[in-house]
Amino acid sequence: MQSKHIAIVGGGDSSEYVVSIKSSSNILNQIDRTRFTPWMIRIRFDEWVVLDGDEIIAHVDKRDFSFEINQQRIKPAYAYIMIHGTPGEDGVLQGYFDLLKIPYSGCGVYASALTFHKYYCDNFLRAFNIKMADSRYFRKGDPIDPQQLAEAIGLPMFIKPSAGGSSFGVSKVKRVEDIPAAVEAAYHESGDCLVESFVDGMELAVGACRIDGKVLPFLPTEVIPKGEFFDYDSKYEVGGATEITPARIPDAQLKACQDLTVKIYELIGCKGIVRIDFILKNNEFYFLEVNTIPGMTQTSFIPQQLKAMGMNLSGVLAQIIENDL
Repeated sequence: MQSKHIAIVGGGDSSEYVVSIKSSSNILNQIDRTRFTPWMIRIRFDEWVVLDGDEIIAHVDKRDFSFEINQQRIKPAYAYIMIHGTPGEDGVLQGYFDLLKIPYSGCGVYASALTFHKYYCDNFLRAFNIKMADSRYFRKGDPIDPQQLAEAIGLPMFIKPSAGGSSFGVSKVKRVEDIPAAVEAAYHESGDCLVESFVDGMELAVGACRIDGKVLPFLPTEVIPKGEFFDYDSKYEVGGATEITPARIPDAQLKACQDLTVKIYELIGCKGIVRIDFILKNNEFYFLEVNTIPGMTQTSFIPQQLKAMGMNLSGVLAQIIENDL
């Protein structure tokens, strides 16, 4: 039986481009080639190309997501989306594939759009009594009084883009006079920003995936950044953070964290592999964010968690793709 052509889609238009390329390359290497024929497709603004290593071997026809190799027209039967940020994580690419009736990995349009915008997602989950930091929301051009903001939220505070990832544009602010510069840094990544109170506790990252109709929570990873918080360097530089899987918490807390992860996964209507981050403070879990397309580099949380559970990424990917097809 001929193996199905599938596309691993990486790149994107945001600051997370480099991370996405690394993640998609790792996914490409993990695809079971006895079952599937994978193609690496890089999307960067208007240029959609098929890559062999670093070499462009074809251009993608956006009308039907097909391309030509050796005078053969290939239209992938499936797309594994590994674009962090826009257009892969915000619902845009999902809508495109829905229109073309091409099945794809991960969350659909609505869940992707909701989780990509942190403020909207926070308010949705608050309706279900999910605990999280106090916050304020601003759009570019809104007046901000730094002193009033500090009194309302407290110091230190986090100022971050409402839409964005990999900690680009995120600042931990300890002084009132640093608020305007932090707001501008957030606006550089997004047209709006979120100001959150600081919750001092253990940071946890928990993967989850729906397999055979049931949501399977992964083992939580405890994150200890070397710097002030889990910024870009902590995430992607060697030695930038200490990551312990499973987290050093009692079994009862570990189960509570996994149960909360499953609850949020189902409330949002997630699909595929998702990562949800929390802060554990005084025996309570504070929700941070949902990553619908989490990093999949060799050192990322999800591969670590699967390994700790005695599972292998290649097998999980094959199961996801087969289920979606």
